[in-house]
Amino acid sequence: MSTSRTGSLPYLQDLSGSLGPGGLSPDRFEALLDATSPALAGLRQQHEDGSLPLLRMPDRRDDMADMERIAAHLREGATDVVVLGIGGSSLGAKALAQLAYDATPAGTSTGAVGSPRVHFLENLDPHTFERLMAALDLGTTRFLVVSKSGGTAEPLMQAYAAKAALTATGAGNDLGRHFAAITEPTDNAVRRFAQAVGAPVIDHETGVGGRFSVLTNVGLVPALLLGLDATAIREGAARVLAPILDGAAPDDVAPAAGAAMQVGLAEDAAIATSIILAYSDRLERFGLWYRQLWAESLGKDGKGTLPATGIGPVDQHSQLQLYLAGPADKAYTVMSVGCAGAGPRVATDDPALAYLDGKAMGDLLDAEFRATAETLRANKRPVRTIDIPVLDETAMGALLMHFMLETIIAAHLMGVDPFDQPAVEQGKVLARKYLGEM
Repeated sequence: MSTSRTGSLPYLQDLSGSLGPGGLSPDRFEALLDATSPALAGLRQQHEDGSLPLLRMPDRRDDMADMERIAAHLREGATDVVVLGIGGSSLGAKALAQLAYDATPAGTSTGAVGSPRVHFLENLDPHTFERLMAALDLGTTRFLVVSKSGGTAEPLMQAYAAKAALTATGAGNDLGRHFAAITEPTDNAVRRFAQAVGAPVIDHETGVGGRFSVLTNVGLVPALLLGLDATAIREGAARVLAPILDGAAPDDVAPAAGAAMQVGLAEDAAIATSIILAYSDRLERFGLWYRQLWAESLGKDGKGTLPATGIGPVDQHSQLQLYLAGPADKAYTVMSVGCAGAGPRVATDDPALAYLDGKAMGDLLDAEFRATAETLRANKRPVRTIDIPVLDETAMGALLMHFMLETIIAAHLMGVDPFDQPAVEQGKVLARKYLGEM
């Protein structure tokens, strides 16, 4: 299978550019695709017995009331909400937030009329933190603290710093109004912080790791703050999962095809880097979310490929030379949002610009997407395209579920556990040691 729009998926995946010269042989692809059958059967079983709660998220609605309650608490009297989380506690929410009407790459999203601005202070940089605190009216600013374990150092540092900033400006008389938290139902530092200031807490799903948590309250509370449709996000995810649960053959499961392609290229074509090049500003943060998902899930036992991201057309001007004439060790997923005919049309009487006359801005973007994908193919660079006719909540939910499932299935083919990350603990231990020495 080289092209898949299984059932009613809101995107079209075309793998034909990754098969053949420079890529994976069709026979090897089919063999790997067949080898995903045990993984698909395992996912069906895990959905049935509930042992992988991620798979139950698309159909859940019983948690919506709690999410709406926390969103209402944060929204009341607020001009701004600052999300304090890192990695999986932030990246998925940021990807969803970029669907909002005005989402900047820097981390601020402005959604529907009446919604607060939502800021993601994901990285721990004192300069950035202090500048944002100085720029905001802290009296109308709220903070959402997110940590699965409740012991993540970075958001805890930020939460206590935010508390101090509120107190220093006189806005700390009722700290409970200014904070809310999402963390596991255990006695942990985030929960103790929230209880101490009188802020509401909702439970993080205990069986869903951070990088897989975008369909839980971790991703959906910020989405609700921006006026996005959380139910539609989950419905999109359900469409991707449905063929697996219905017992479809691997060649009718888009994530299985993607996993077979990615693993086969790594094993047979010495592909070391998996690049997402998205021709839409609204998919920039999606690429950053994918980077953690793919790297942290698969980088084990000397296996895995390096995930990298770019935005078109800007990165075709900065990276395409390397893609085409550099080492042939990269695979490409080029994504496009239906944009032909969108945006302003231009008129010019300059003969040298006749190709632009009467064209819309989206026409140029669409042409550059198609040209880049075709140029990669012509130069025997393995390329997959994903076309998204309409990028809305349903489509984004589908894309998020596609890549989570693709990662889980790829892990099966590679023989690694996609749900742990043992290698990162050493750095955490050393960081605490160095803090103790200061």
